[in-house]
Amino acid sequence: MSDALAKAEAAAREAAQNTVNVEQIVAAVLAAQQARQQPAPQHQCEHQHKPRRSAGEWLGISCAVCVGGVGIAFASLALAILGGTAAIVVLVLRSMWIDFQKRR
Repeated sequence: MSDALAKAEAAAREAAQNTVNVEQIVAAVLAAQQARQQPAPQHQCEHQHKPRRSAGEWLGISCAVCVGGVGIAFASLALAILGGTAAIVVLVLRSMWIDFQKRR
């Protein structure tokens, strides 16, 4: 009986060693497969989130808009003064022309 027990014990040790060998082989095959596979592409979001503007940027934008508005106001005022001056000059010249025509 002790001989059968020794044989069974040896067979159990061999089976355990074979199991370890099989596990190592499977791990090596899986590692080789992963090394050959290309990395999966990263998921691209449909909507790319843009960074939000800071308070300083908004302040700069508002200052630029204000300066532009003041510039447009001055330009409009200058055009109005130019138009009024041109009208006065035309009326004066017309009056002078009419007086000159009467003297002839």
